[in-house]
Amino acid sequence: MYDCIVIGGGPSGLMASAAAAEHGANVLLLDKGNKLGRKLAISGGGRCNVTNRMERKQLIEHIPGNGRFMHSPFSVFDNENIITFFEDLGIQLKEEDHGRMFPVTDKAQTVVETLLKRIRSLHVTIRTNTGVKTVHFRDETVSAVELENGEILSTRTLIVATGGKSVPHTGSTGDGYPWAKKAGHTITELYPTEVPITSGDSFIRDQSLQGLSLRSIALSVINPKGKAMKTHEGDMIFTHFGVSGPAALRCSQYVVKALKTSKTEAVEMQINLFPGQSGEDLFQQLHARVKAEPKKALKTVLKGVVPERLLSYLYEHLRINAEEVCANVSHDTLRRLADAFTRFSFHANGTLSIEKAFVTGGGVSVKEIEPKSMHSRKMNGLYFCGEVLDIHGYTGGYNITCAFSTGYTAGSSAALRAREGVENR
Repeated sequence: MYDCIVIGGGPSGLMASAAAAEHGANVLLLDKGNKLGRKLAISGGGRCNVTNRMERKQLIEHIPGNGRFMHSPFSVFDNENIITFFEDLGIQLKEEDHGRMFPVTDKAQTVVETLLKRIRSLHVTIRTNTGVKTVHFRDETVSAVELENGEILSTRTLIVATGGKSVPHTGSTGDGYPWAKKAGHTITELYPTEVPITSGDSFIRDQSLQGLSLRSIALSVINPKGKAMKTHEGDMIFTHFGVSGPAALRCSQYVVKALKTSKTEAVEMQINLFPGQSGEDLFQQLHARVKAEPKKALKTVLKGVVPERLLSYLYEHLRINAEEVCANVSHDTLRRLADAFTRFSFHANGTLSIEKAFVTGGGVSVKEIEPKSMHSRKMNGLYFCGEVLDIHGYTGGYNITCAFSTGYTAGSSAALRAREGVENR
């Protein structure tokens, strides 16, 4: 009989195992893959963005999927605790732009190996290549885990840390949802978040702008009334299927929601190449440039204002003669260019699949989870942590912060429950 079985060797499962063992539990960690920490090893572009050093209020604002739920787990183990945890294990961290925290080595493997070393030092039993067939409950309490090979493992508590359905090659294939349902939990609709956006517009289909990167732009999802329902600033890139890059990834969940609520085949998106500036602001600036160089060609005077490929595309798209001398360029021409610079419009018809997403939206309903312990409100001794839950953040260290926080909270709580169970026998 184990005090605690943890299913899943991703960020939340590894942290849950460490926390449970630190609090005195006899822990078994199961993973169906051949090695632990696969998702951790590829996080942050292989550098492992272990957390984000932000004030808690800001941190929660960057977790659009049920971020308010995280107040309680963060009161147990927050981003500063995560930093201290890894630094105490000897991993030096450095802060980069927007509060992102990375190991000084710039290698995710450093984090994975150090975490595994800590787990082994706490005598956690580890079994890889071990698939779980189902979980068993008796008298509304967790009783055992049944493996694919038919082996039955008894446990006092169970932590499900199986992840969502994103990045399936790391083992996240939605295994935990049927077990949650078996325990009486609601699984909210699953959808891709932090995923590239697709478009069927002609300039995407003919690859006019494919590979063009735009820096520090504002990307907006526009509702049917013509208002921006969400805007994110950052970088983006045009691809052969649509748009990608940080700003696009952050907007993706709003594209999914807008398509669903409006029941249309496409939703408008707009790019402002000059965030914070209006079309009128830009018109005045372009007018001043043109007025100062009346004898030069328009394309010469506007060279470098925006990336050359985009400028060439806009001249053609708006039917503007780029060779015309500035003295002859009309105000209407400049206004149309200014409008295109601040409201470059295209249509999104969806996103890539959930398997191609960085993060899964939806999952085990947080309404059925006790936030201070991550314990199920439906089944005694059952805990959930990480991406299997209906919690998601933007990329930039927010999802991994949720994983580590909920993992530590679940592990420490499960150990306490298991100990109390033994003492009360």
